[in-house]
Amino acid sequence: MDSYPELNGEQQANVAIIGAGFTGLSAALHLAEAGASVTLIDTQHPGWGASGRNGGQINVGLKDGPTGIRSKFGDHWGQRMIRMAGDAGDLVFDLIERHQINCDAKRPGWLRAAHTPKTLQQLHELAEDWDRHGGGMKKLDQAEMQRLTGTEAYIGGVLDRRGGVLHPLNYALGLADAAHRKGVAIYGDTRAEHIQAKGSRYKVKTPNGAIVTDKVLICTNAYSGDLDPKVARSVLPVRSVQVATPPLSDNIRRSILPEGNALSDARRLLLYFRQDAEGRFLMGGRGTYNDGSTRRQIEQLKRISVELFPQLADVEWDYAWGGFVALTRDHYPHLHELAPGIYAGLGYNGRGVAIATAMGRVLARWAAGESAEELDFPVSPLKPLPLSFARETLVEAEILRLKLLDKLGL
Repeated sequence: MDSYPELNGEQQANVAIIGAGFTGLSAALHLAEAGASVTLIDTQHPGWGASGRNGGQINVGLKDGPTGIRSKFGDHWGQRMIRMAGDAGDLVFDLIERHQINCDAKRPGWLRAAHTPKTLQQLHELAEDWDRHGGGMKKLDQAEMQRLTGTEAYIGGVLDRRGGVLHPLNYALGLADAAHRKGVAIYGDTRAEHIQAKGSRYKVKTPNGAIVTDKVLICTNAYSGDLDPKVARSVLPVRSVQVATPPLSDNIRRSILPEGNALSDARRLLLYFRQDAEGRFLMGGRGTYNDGSTRRQIEQLKRISVELFPQLADVEWDYAWGGFVALTRDHYPHLHELAPGIYAGLGYNGRGVAIATAMGRVLARWAAGESAEELDFPVSPLKPLPLSFARETLVEAEILRLKLLDKLGL
């Protein structure tokens, strides 16, 4: 289904889901497969936010490796989080296969590239850490990295075999179509204005209707707005920007990422790039709130692409786009119970294709009756970021700080 109408009138549901990005769509689909009646609404339409406007890389794992996760969260939660994050790529590809989603999905692996000896050591230690917890990564030296990328810019890194690539908007639309076929009522152009208790249930008010429901999932991530200001203030939205060439000639295509891998480097302000199914070269990086700064970032991404691959010097750039990703203070996703039966999952820190899909399944299981202790991710208190009223200034300052650290190689 290509478009979804606005909600008019009152609907009844077991679960109301607010936000039709990867989290909300995955939650809706998993709940429908479990037999729940679900109504899903979005202020725009499925995949409108960063779920449809990202780099299309399926990157598994969390901020730390398995040892760091267990050290921070303990054995009980650590082991569950390791399993959830490590298997997130499998979940994405399983959904694509089971529901026949046409989104150019391939699994050649995800490259993480090091530009300094320090980052190379860290990446190789991460690969060894995962080897002790189920594997998935292969250490690469400079020659192997050069062969897989086509550039001499990196001194080595790792290949994560669990990763891959896809067309992100088509993946989101495919999830929406699969959920709709399973009976989920999906409405676009429908903003959730507020949530009010209605006896033992809740009423989600929209401009021209309402959903009366047993449970509510808030899956709005970096686009949380003013529905629940505390949720919005718990993350820092940062613009992720991409540029793309037209389809490249065959000889240039073969010289850049010849095995079709996606790549993210190990900078704090990382660069990430790949080729799409039509042979366009896509380069992405972090921007800010400021439109002028974002325009400069777009031009910088083009320059960096040519520095990495001089054969792109005479290629035109057809597209530039972006969306907001949600960063958290600890760089981990967060799962919250806002009130009995009202749950939120958000804060994917740039790994939303795989991890948001997995978080949607966690939320679905919670809404279907699993206790918090049975979930694959810990529930944490909602803590708004300090000085979140000045988030634009904070983002600009953080970007400048990270640029300096990257420049100094620290």
